[in-house]
Order: sequence, then C-alpha cells, then structure tokens
Amino acid sequence: MQRYEGRRVLVSGAGSGIGQGVALRLLAEGARLVAVDVDAAGLELTAKDAGDDAADRLKTVIVDISDQESVRAGHAEAREFLGGLDVLVNAAGILRTAHTHEMPLEDWNRVIGINLTGTFLMVQEALPSLLESPHGGVVVNFSSTSAYFGAPYMAAYAASKGAVSAFTHAIALEYVKKGLRAVNIAPGGIRSGITTKSILDLPKDIDGQLFAKLGGMVDGGNLGSPADIAGVVAMVASDDGKYISGTEIRVDGGAYM
Repeated sequence: MQRYEGRRVLVSGAGSGIGQGVALRLLAEGARLVAVDVDAAGLELTAKDAGDDAADRLKTVIVDISDQESVRAGHAEAREFLGGLDVLVNAAGILRTAHTHEMPLEDWNRVIGINLTGTFLMVQEALPSLLESPHGGVVVNFSSTSAYFGAPYMAAYAASKGAVSAFTHAIALEYVKKGLRAVNIAPGGIRSGITTKSILDLPKDIDGQLFAKLGGMVDGGNLGSPADIAGVVAMVASDDGKYISGTEIRVDGGAYM
C-alpha cells in the first residue's frame, strides 16, 4: 500500500526504536519525510536502512526537542524540504528509573522536559503548517500504558506520559473544526534501546513481581517490536484512520485485557 504518496511527514525520535520504525514504515508507504533526533549516528542508520529508493524523499535533521530554538530551526528545515506538513509523529522520549524517594530532581525535570515539554514544542511549531494541510493535519503523540496502569520505579515517565495524553485530548478538541486530528498511541513493553537501558538502570533491590504485566499475553508474552507500533501509526495517520481522533490506541499485546 502507498497510503502516504504525496504526504509530508515529520517524525521525532527517528534515530532509533519506535521512531525509527515509524519513519521506515511511512517511507515504505511513499511518504516524503523529515526524520529528526538528537542522535546523529542514529539518523545515519535510519537513512541507511531506508535505502536508495527513499533517498530523495528523506531528510535527516539533528534536533533537541527540549530546546525551543532547536525545534524552531528543525521545523524551518523541514518546511523548506517538505513544502508544508501533513503528519507530525512525536516518538522522541526518554525513561529514567529509580525509587521515587531517591529520584534526583534533575532526572525528573529531564524526563518532563523531553517527553512532555518536547512534545508541546514540536506540536506548537507544527500547528500552523498542519492546519494548512489539504488532507487534514494529523498529530500522533506517544503516551504509554504506564500513564493508565501502575509503573513502578518510573514515576516521572508515567507522569509525563499521562500529561501527554491529556495534552493530546485538548488539542484534538481545540482544533477539530480546523480539520486537525490528534491521537495518542499507548505502547506496552516494546523491544527498543529505551527499554533495554531502563531495565539495566533499575534499582538493584526492585520487587520483580511488580512487573508481571510488562510483556503482553499474545506471542508467548514476549515484548513487542517497533514494527508492531509502526503499523498502527501508519493506519491511524492515513486516511484509513480519518474517523479516529481525541483518543488512545493501546498496543500492548493484551497485557491489560
């Protein structure tokens, strides 16, 4: 399917994990796409994996989404390359683990600054272009099952993702009469760099029983892959998802049935 033929897309966090998977999937479906990330090496791998067939439809830009000037500069490059914007996917994020009573304020602020404020900055800068989209602009934000169910040792992450969910509902209603759709994707346990790092960084004295629902029930309880999320994003941000807005789509392998 070429659902993104002629569509202009911006994906954050596209240097690894879910963001990279989304970028590659939408490119494969014909999108003209700008991939942004703070990780230059990761963006190089994304471009390599996209292959020569997508080279003229892909531009990579280094952006720190927690920095307003970096976001503004990145959007300016994206607009110049794309000539407008139809879809924004905010997949960039970080996770820091700790006992809540031991979490440094610096770590709390960093998680909120990237996951929540970064999402806000990307949306705010993109809105004028999205509202001019002849197809109807689409914002896909990333919440998490941790926003709705217990997430031990991840209080900052859970709080940031709960706030992203509320933010997405707000803009979905605020701009609905201007043709904008906004949707939250809420992944469960997904195999990615952020998951691996968070597991390694967990406190040594954790209660493992509290993670009983980290994996889903389908596929033998294994963690999902970025491709599992990318397929859902590809649907919801295309015309196939035109009747979906102001809601969450939970992709967790049935962990919370």
